Amino acid sequence: MIKLIASDMDGTLLDAHMSISPENAEAIRFANDAGIEFMVATGRNYQEARAALDEVGIDCAMITLNGAQVFDKTGNSLFTVPIPTLKTATVLDILDQNEIYYEVSTNQGLYSESQAKRIESFASMIGSHLPHLTYKMTIAMASANLELLHINYVDSIRDLLQDETLEVLKVICFHTEGPRVLGPVGKEISELGDLAVTSSGQNNIEVNHKNAQKGIAVAHVAHDRGIELDDVMAIGDNFNDVSMLQVAGVSFAMGNAEIEVKDYAKFVTDTNLESGVGKAILRAISENL
Repeated sequence: MIKLIASDMDGTLLDAHMSISPENAEAIRFANDAGIEFMVATGRNYQEARAALDEVGIDCAMITLNGAQVFDKTGNSLFTVPIPTLKTATVLDILDQNEIYYEVSTNQGLYSESQAKRIESFASMIGSHLPHLTYKMTIAMASANLELLHINYVDSIRDLLQDETLEVLKVICFHTEGPRVLGPVGKEISELGDLAVTSSGQNNIEVNHKNAQKGIAVAHVAHDRGIELDDVMAIGDNFNDVSMLQVAGVSFAMGNAEIEVKDYAKFVTDTNLESGVGKAILRAISENL
């Protein structure tokens, strides 16, 4: 019997408006009423994830930054898994050498060196999840996102690394040419060791500590709740979801998921534009998966 549900957000829980549909919200509440805990497991930081949940009045625990930080439903940080400072500096060296734009999520907030590149990169990410949108529409959505999210723009992210109280939790990198450029760079970063390099879209790679993965975080939360992994359900669409699809007893890939990601899931639901998360939750409950 399902006791815990962990869902990705972008391309999964969120629809074309980057919001949680009424159907998804209703299914989540139905699960909660049935005694099943729902939580999100996202590459987003806390603020980004919280905004969409607040729109529909959902309070839940959150795995953020791919598992680098976990929060309880009241917003208290339970634990973090940072990337060592020296390793972060080496990662940034590789990205700078390849002229790749990046942002750094830390325990003190999100940092970027360019607002213009931030908008362009976020618009490209939106476009990869919602290909029916025009470029102008993705730019508008990316600009609107800036108004909701506090981003710290600095001249040099490297200077921040001198602060011993700062912990780097994730580095996300963007390039408009996608895998052609990011593939070799991701491989080079992986070879540094002790890092997990994943992706939440065609135009990005995400770098975390090897122990900061959604699957590890889901297993940790389940253990704390006294829940067996066979009683955990995971839903996702992209490569940074694979680790939790692998550990969960019940796993759903979205209809819009990458083909390779579907191979890791036991079931496939409808797309994020068709409230696939809600349908997966109701199916799991009705069929006692």
